[in-house]
Amino acid sequence: MATSVHVKQALVITPSEPTPARVLALSAIDSQLFLRFTVEYLLVYRAWHGLDQAATTARLKSALAEALVPYYPFAGRIRPRPDAPGLEVLCRAQGAVFIEAFSDRYSSNDLEKPPKTVAQWRKLLSLHVADVLRGSPPLVVQLTWLRDGAAAIAVGISHCISDGIGSAEFLNYFAELASGKRVAGSRPKPVWERHLLNPPPPAGKKCVRVNPASHPEFNRVPDLCDFMNLVSTGLKPTSITFDKMRLGELKRLAQCTSQPGDESSSFYTSFEVLAAHVWRSWARALEFPPNQVLKLLFSINVRNRVKPGLPEGYYGNAFVLGCAVTRARDLEEKGIGYGSGLVRMAKERVGKQYVREVSELVSESMANPDSVGVLIVSQWSRLGMERVDFGMGKPEHVGSVCCDRYCLFLPASDNEDESREGVKVMVAVPTFAVDSYQFLMRDSNL
Repeated sequence: MATSVHVKQALVITPSEPTPARVLALSAIDSQLFLRFTVEYLLVYRAWHGLDQAATTARLKSALAEALVPYYPFAGRIRPRPDAPGLEVLCRAQGAVFIEAFSDRYSSNDLEKPPKTVAQWRKLLSLHVADVLRGSPPLVVQLTWLRDGAAAIAVGISHCISDGIGSAEFLNYFAELASGKRVAGSRPKPVWERHLLNPPPPAGKKCVRVNPASHPEFNRVPDLCDFMNLVSTGLKPTSITFDKMRLGELKRLAQCTSQPGDESSSFYTSFEVLAAHVWRSWARALEFPPNQVLKLLFSINVRNRVKPGLPEGYYGNAFVLGCAVTRARDLEEKGIGYGSGLVRMAKERVGKQYVREVSELVSESMANPDSVGVLIVSQWSRLGMERVDFGMGKPEHVGSVCCDRYCLFLPASDNEDESREGVKVMVAVPTFAVDSYQFLMRDSNL
């Protein structure tokens, strides 16, 4: 079958000005095994009359070169540290990759729907970096002109260098340069200082080791159902949007079904109730054995949870994994309020000491989350990606290049009716469970 996307040009973009030649150490949090991959964002922009494609492409290339001056580690290369555990970035202005392409098959409307297969949109980011430690660039940008004149901008960013908040800050700066909204010469002050999230040196002769049992995100659970085969075979992408009214309904239902003694049930956040609802619907649709232990993993921003807080402009990985744990039977029978309470408790466990323990575990024992029993939820709806304007207006769609079994909460905006703004839930579900999952997601009273 003919390809749906055709590459017009691919080139290396280096910083527009000289940048420091140095080696920068990544933190223990940055260097975790499960972060050694590329996050692939997809932003879709509507066509508008008078858009000059050649001029837009030139602006993006120029803006990327300028953005790489303050954010010069994105033009470096990641490698293992030779003298210690963890990773580092060799900064020699090696450059990021920029690709321009066009599609004679896809329109902007096509990309606002869930893809038919997990990797249907793979070519919208033609350079897929599978291993960031083999000299590949940590930043790849592809501009694809669609058949209706719209544009898709896909961005691959190594998770080792930046978390979602840091990536959104970089992309907004890059976009401001491209759109002309950033005053020439006015630059942000991105902060590296990765040592701030490293474990402190042991005090005295005795070193108290962290008990791994206090961190369920790293603990293995019994596999009662050939879990990975069950959840990964025959995946079909799904997309369901929850507007403000629907999220309010979930909050009311969670309050009614919360556990006795849960005094915080009337203050559940949209994330807590939606995460619980997705987790429960997913688990019920896949029909796990009643005693299968299930875990919901999600990132918790620790920029203001450590004392003192991390400095403004810190763009490294500043999160730990929250972990809600229960058995499949309890998750189904006790309702959305029970699940919301588990998510809330997982968040409340995280403080300065918890972050320090995670840093020690991943640094000393290379602790890594196991996959059995796990559903991962990543909240992109609060990153600010929906504001990234390269001079073509705000994106009509924000998502991922590929849709797989990791669940994404995406911003869902409505320019004509703010009351309809909400969260789009995208996740790939085994084909046999899709109908049941979508039915349960749309009827939270079941």
